[in-house]
Amino acid sequence: MQKSKTLKGLLAVSAVAAMFTTLGVQAQTQTSTATSDATSQTASGAKLSSGDEKAVKDMAQANINEIAAAKIALSKAQSSDVKAFAQKMVDDHGAALTKVQTVAQQKGVTLPTEPDAEHKAMAAKLEKASGDDFDKMYMENAGTKDHKMVLTKLQSDAKMIKDPDVKALADAHTPVVEQHLKSAEQMTK
Repeated sequence: MQKSKTLKGLLAVSAVAAMFTTLGVQAQTQTSTATSDATSQTASGAKLSSGDEKAVKDMAQANINEIAAAKIALSKAQSSDVKAFAQKMVDDHGAALTKVQTVAQQKGVTLPTEPDAEHKAMAAKLEKASGDDFDKMYMENAGTKDHKMVLTKLQSDAKMIKDPDVKALADAHTPVVEQHLKSAEQMTK
């Protein structure tokens, strides 16, 4: 009986201690989050130039377009190499989009949320294709053509970008896009 009362007492004290510890951590987290939000707002919250804002939106759009096409390829591609390429596009462009979204949020830029009209039309064509025809169409369009276009845009935008955060994004995107293009070109030979 005595053991039971002692055990209940220990459990009650532990529960109260855990509750206060959780509240303390929660209060610290909310305070530090608010502080870091305020710091990042003042440090990097300056309004972007129209060129820099366009560059951020272009990077987001390119990533959204690639992810959408790659998701179609994951379900429709016949070749395991094409499926592997598509999975890499989902992974890499998903990670890149997250980085773009973070900078856009800090800078107050509203980003697109779906593929543009040209890529919606391409998606419709991809949906109708199958087998080797699908694989070829996906690799030629999303693989080679889109990556060439994005690389050209990134390189020209990078020369004009003024904001250091946006410049860092463009600089980080460029080698990844170059690698994707190189892989796509090797697969379509």
